[in-house]
This record gives sequence, structure tokens and C-alpha cells, in this order.
Amino acid sequence: MASEAVQASCVMNGEAKNNQALKRKHLVSNENITACYCDVVSVDTGDIGTSGRDMFANINDDRQPNGTYKKTRLPKELTIQDMYNNQDAFDDDDDEEDDSDWEPVQKRNEIVKWFCTNCTMVNLDDVVHCDICGEHKASGILRHGFYASPCSPEGVQVESQSRKRDKDLQLEASSSNCLTAVGFDEKMLLHSEVEKKFHPHPERPDRLRAIAASLAAAGIFPGKCCPIPAREITKEELQKVHSLEHIEAVEFTSQVLSSYFSTDTYANEHSAHAARLAAGLCADLASAIFSGQMRNGFALVRPPGHHAGVLQAMGFCLHNNAAVAALAAQVAGAKKVLIIDWDVHHGNGTQEIFNQNKSVLYISLHRHERGKFYPGTGAAFEIGSKGAEGYCVNIPWSCGGVGDNDYIFAFQHVVLPVASEFAPDFTIISAGFDAACGDPLGGCDVTPAGYAQMTHMLSTLCGGKLLVILEGGYNLRSISSSATAVVKVLLGESSECEPENIAPSRAGLLTVLEVLKIQMKYWPTLSSSFEKLQAQTGMHCSDNQRKEVKKRRVFEPPMWWRWGRKQLLYHILTGHFYLR
Repeated sequence: MASEAVQASCVMNGEAKNNQALKRKHLVSNENITACYCDVVSVDTGDIGTSGRDMFANINDDRQPNGTYKKTRLPKELTIQDMYNNQDAFDDDDDEEDDSDWEPVQKRNEIVKWFCTNCTMVNLDDVVHCDICGEHKASGILRHGFYASPCSPEGVQVESQSRKRDKDLQLEASSSNCLTAVGFDEKMLLHSEVEKKFHPHPERPDRLRAIAASLAAAGIFPGKCCPIPAREITKEELQKVHSLEHIEAVEFTSQVLSSYFSTDTYANEHSAHAARLAAGLCADLASAIFSGQMRNGFALVRPPGHHAGVLQAMGFCLHNNAAVAALAAQVAGAKKVLIIDWDVHHGNGTQEIFNQNKSVLYISLHRHERGKFYPGTGAAFEIGSKGAEGYCVNIPWSCGGVGDNDYIFAFQHVVLPVASEFAPDFTIISAGFDAACGDPLGGCDVTPAGYAQMTHMLSTLCGGKLLVILEGGYNLRSISSSATAVVKVLLGESSECEPENIAPSRAGLLTVLEVLKIQMKYWPTLSSSFEKLQAQTGMHCSDNQRKEVKKRRVFEPPMWWRWGRKQLLYHILTGHFYLR
């Protein structure tokens, strides 16, 4: 049942004592509960007033006959449900004692901190710019998007020529037929974490606000793109992707104030509605694009979806938006759908849903590190099953720091050749921007220009029928600049040609070779590329080995050093032993 699937902490409304419990919830820290509820909360461990000591004893201590108190260990974490169950004890204390004159005797100076609007990292109050990303304490990124200056609170950095052109085209777009659609609804901003933790949750409503502000500052949306009305996805549509138990579990969260599917995947009373709106927008965009009503589109939606599988919600994701869109495109007439997932985390949910489906080709580029990077799935040997082998292509980076060259190199030698042989009718991009420079979770170095280039390379497939769906990305400046660059490509503003002679990193080259060796059994077009790259890699390795030997043998010792006391030194200098 849904009540068993959701670990919910609930605050009921209507009665006075329940409202009192809700008040106490905001005064108790989830991390370290060291203070009790009262008109004034003291975080000091020193002496406290008499009435305060008595109340603290009633709740947490055992009074001894001699008037002393025996301290009992406080719970490490107190949930809302625990407080609701114990509210009678609090109410009895309120009736028995008057705490109006209670105040702390000692008060320790607290260290004041602030969280960066851009990257959510914590900083001391006297610091003006974030120690991690350099964003100003009073950042204007939520008003102006990435155009806002990171160094000052009000400065806006906009190229005057581009800004003037955007303003001129905005009036033209309003009177002409828009070919690029954007799906967005403000109700998706209501999905947020109720529990106030030590650190703000990275998947927060500000992600959409920053992208929307960037698109507005560039005159793109509203302006050049067409909005589409939002609707909630139906249960029948969701059942093509998820189990009924999962759908009911997500729906149940609308009945409680705060709930968690896992330690990192939250929901509040608005989350189920937001998830249905996101899925509905993606489905309608896919149908409109495939039917020819729109040329392409961008789904500015949350919560994200590519970790949500058939049975479970995880990784900030509730419903799988890309999977819903793929099936909606097939309902509209598409026979073969291509899903490209460039989120830095593997889309384990999308892979699970289509693991045995030959009509959907899933290609994912993600950080993997031999299974040590979240969620641990997506190895190169995961290729699909039960007759659909080869229809799952994973490109798992073995380390962080992967940048534009590695991604474009993988596109040139794996993604585009396989996609061309598959010949899709419709293309979906699960566009997580957490592989972007500066993202606190990704640790990679893809630039907005890199994302724009990958979008441009995919826009040549299936007549340009392309839907981009927002997934991850948690640095507001990176996600908003990258998303804006992608939407500009959808509008046809980018005319960059595909770069040649891309030089990947050694780790990136080895990853691509590993993928080619596995996938060329199912996609013959990859064989020639594998042989060519393998030959180049062999020559490259031989050159490096010769250089290393030459470096080790710069000094040639006398032959008679082979024997006697200097035998070990001889072997070291001639390269037979290596000192590390």
C-alpha cells in the first residue's frame, strides 16, 4: 500500500495542540537537538534559569530524591511524527508552569553564516563573496539569471548588441508563428523540502527561477518561444511507465506535510501535483513536436525524472519525464525514439524502463568511476537484455574533470554513428547540467558552448524533431547559462560547424574505446572507428613508452657497474627498476 511505501512525517491541522506541535518542530534542530521548546531557545550548554531547568528536566531528565537531575541521552534525530506523538507531554508542561519570565543566564555568541544562492555552499557572515563559486552575498541571479554580475548585487552583464537584437526580435516573435515551445508552470516551484536541514537541498525551486530569469533577460521566453498550457498527466498514462504501487505512493504524499522516499528524495503536499504537471508538459511537448505543431521544445520542469524507475522514486526524481515523453511520441506515431542522457549521473530509471525495448535506444554519458559514483549503475557492459541487446549504450567516464572535448569526441565516435544507424523518428535529451563547470555535485568541466555544440549535433537527426527535458544541475549560474545556450540552438541562432580533430583526455579516449569494443558487436558501423582509434592509441602508447625509456636512460653508467657494490644503482639508472 502507499502508506507502507512512503516514510512520512505528518503534522495535522485543525486542533490547537497540533498547531503547537508544528510550532515546536521549527524550533528543534534535526542535526543535534540540544535545546527545548520555549518562548526563547538557548543553544548554550551553560547555566539556564530555574524554570527553564525544571521544564528541561520534565522532558528529558529524571528527578532524583536529593533534587539533582539524572541526564538521559536525547534522541539523535527527532521527527515530526515523534513530536506529534509526544505533544501531550509538552502541553502538560505548558499548563503547569509559567515560563514567561524564563531567560538564559549565559548566551554564547553564535557564528552567523549564510548560504550561497548560486551553489548553496555555506559561508561566514563577514565574507562577501562565496568561497566556493565567488558569487556575491546579495546575488541578483534570481532576478537577472546568469546575466547578473557575480561580483556585485545589482550589476547586470549583458552584451549590448545581443540584448538589443533580442528586444527587436521579441516583438517579431509575438506576431509570428513560434517554432520552439517551452513548457513551464509556476506550480512546480511549490515542490520543496519542508524539513530545514543543516544545508539547503540542491534540488530546489531556485533552479527553475534562475533559468527562467536568464531566458527572460535574453528575450527568449517569453518572446521568441511559445508557451504551452500545462496539464496533469493521467494515471493511465503513468501506468505505461510506472507500477500502480509507485503511482499511489507518490500520490499519497499530497496528504502529508513532509515525506521522504529516501534520504535525499523528499516530497511535500504539493510534490505529487508538481510531478504530474512536469510529466504532462513533457508528454504534450512530445506529441506537439512529433505531429509538426512545433519544430522542437524545451521542458523547463521539476522534479527531475531519470532516476525514477518502474517501482521506486530516488535521486530527487518522482516520475520519469523522459520515459513518459518517449511513449507519448510513440502514441503520436513515432516508431523509434532516441533518448540521449548527458546528466552527470546515470539514468538508471530510464534504462530500467526500456531495458528490453528495441523501439527505444537509450544512450547515456555519465560519470561512473567503476560503480563508485552515484547511482553506481551504467557500466559499459550494461547493454540491454532479452532481445534488446545493444539498445542501451552507456559511456561511463572513469573520473571527474571530463570536459567539452571528451563529450564531443564521444558524440563523434559513438553517439552519432549509433544514432544514425538506429534512424530514430524522434529524439529526446535528458538534459542534466550537473556536468557543467562549477556544479557542486558533478565535478566535471562542460561549458555552455559544449552543451550548445552537442545540441547542434543532435538537431540534424530525424528532421530536427527534438525535445530537451531538464534533469539535474545545481549551480544556478552554470545551469542557467547552459540551458539558455541550448534553447538558442533550438531557435536556430547557432550556426557553428562540428569541430574536427578533437583531442580527448586519456581517460576519455580509453572509455570510448571500451564502449566501441562492446557495442560494435551490435552496431557494425562502429568497427572501423574502433580499429582506427585502437591503432592511434597503440602508436600513442608506444611513443610515450619510448619517451619514458629515453628519460630513464639519459645517463649511461659504466658496464662494470653491473657487478659489485654498484649493481643496484646500475639497474636503477638503466630502467630495470623504478623508483616511485
